[in-house]
Amino acid sequence: MQYGDFYYPQPANEPVLNYAPGSNERAALKKAIKELKSEKLDVPMYIGAEEVRTGNKIEMRPPHERKHLLGHFHIGEAMHVTKAINAALKVKDKWSSMSWENRANIFLKAADLLATKYRPYINAATMLGQSKNVIQAELDAACELIDFLRFNVHFLSDIYRQQPLSGAGMNNRMEYRPLEGFVFALTPFNFTAIGGNLPTSAAMCGNVVVWKCANTQVYSAQLFMRILKEAGLPDGVINLVFVDGPTIGKVVFNHTDFAGIHFTGSTGVFNKMWETIGANMNKYKSYPRIVGETGGKDFLIAHQSANPDVVVTALARGAFEYQGQKCSAASRAYIPSNLAAEVKKKLVGMVKTMKMGTVEDFTNFINAVIDEKSFDKLEGYIKSAKKSGSNAKIWVGGKCDKTKGYFIEPTIIEAADPHYVTMCEELFGPVLTVYVYDENKFEETLKLVDQTSAYALTGAIIAQDRYAVELATDKLRNSAGNFYINDKPTGAVVGQQPFGGARASGTNDKAGSILNLYRWLSARTIKETFNPPTDYKYPFMQEK
Repeated sequence: MQYGDFYYPQPANEPVLNYAPGSNERAALKKAIKELKSEKLDVPMYIGAEEVRTGNKIEMRPPHERKHLLGHFHIGEAMHVTKAINAALKVKDKWSSMSWENRANIFLKAADLLATKYRPYINAATMLGQSKNVIQAELDAACELIDFLRFNVHFLSDIYRQQPLSGAGMNNRMEYRPLEGFVFALTPFNFTAIGGNLPTSAAMCGNVVVWKCANTQVYSAQLFMRILKEAGLPDGVINLVFVDGPTIGKVVFNHTDFAGIHFTGSTGVFNKMWETIGANMNKYKSYPRIVGETGGKDFLIAHQSANPDVVVTALARGAFEYQGQKCSAASRAYIPSNLAAEVKKKLVGMVKTMKMGTVEDFTNFINAVIDEKSFDKLEGYIKSAKKSGSNAKIWVGGKCDKTKGYFIEPTIIEAADPHYVTMCEELFGPVLTVYVYDENKFEETLKLVDQTSAYALTGAIIAQDRYAVELATDKLRNSAGNFYINDKPTGAVVGQQPFGGARASGTNDKAGSILNLYRWLSARTIKETFNPPTDYKYPFMQEK
């Protein structure tokens, strides 16, 4: 029997460490990198209580140092997906009936382990496996993931407290059940925090989960899985499998107990999954929850009143942090003619100071793109821009080299046509395209910004004129789910800027807020009447 209302108040965001020369955190991180590089991991799938090794292995190598082998992971087949689903469903009743405080404290302990014992290791794993520099790893793998765990416990605690009114002679209550079945979490390479949040946000609501991460994120994902187990997560609640997309999709989306998908990835993949789920609706016990954050073609528009230095810094950071491999990265910029020359000079000068290379040299701002497929795609766009004549010209960068790692210089293209291909298509790399517009056609350019892309994830307005800020905020209302004023369009913080977009950018279910947690719950209303009627007749039916 439980007594007490176990409530978890709003936490503070995890402080960001600065890794300055001579700091303890810098020394610990360098030691962790050296330690991880000295090992060769043999990574199994985690299914129920088993560590499954198939013998069919894929290499894990740093994108910036292809000669180095971090280890291997074992890939599975359809039978392993079925096994993971069965393992999840086997523990579903026991997990969902666990008391809230015991369920919550597993994830709070995981957050504490990340903040202390494993902080240098989760950062080192993200740096080596996903080619992130020190601060990008710290913001992602440590701070954001810790925040997701702590804030989601708080948000869920708030939801459980929300109860309906009760009239005289009755008591009404609401219980928040997990979904009926299992949740499928499908996570991308670019954020360790997303890889951790998508399965755990559903699990802390009492759901059981089958988790597939991107192959290029296995190195950090397996570490987080081990941290969850050390924190006390029962076997089978989250099952981590490495199976190719079509195979796992065929099993999951044809299963009668499929209850929902938590996804971050490409718009094309999400659309195909939605189509498949729709075609299979007659197979499911319930309507599955479909939650997805997909692509972006994120913009920055500067007004003629903008401070050029603010524009330059917002673009340099917004476009080139983590090699532009953020769904929120600034990918297209609209610069007014009165500022174009100054912005170009300062931005080109700033980009030329950016060092590129391995993550182990902490002075490097730019590292490698994630894999050869991404490298080849980006190089293709850059080559086309070089050959396009008057349609596009390169301000800076453009060199691509994959002899040692997948290195692409931060590249800025000026497009003569606002509908030039790199102004419209998602690139997902360190390539920014700039269009210079007539400074007196700001409102017309806002319309151009709104209509150029099918995406609507993030965007920014840089202006000192408050009327311009208000106009842009209004006209671009549906153009971005996260809109920034006088800042870069990246860097959303859990609890501060709930993240997600609409249109082709997803379902806008706002990771990092209470809204996302509602999607993994199914509410039941219970009414108890203390003095129930014993006759069907109402007073109005009497003649006198």
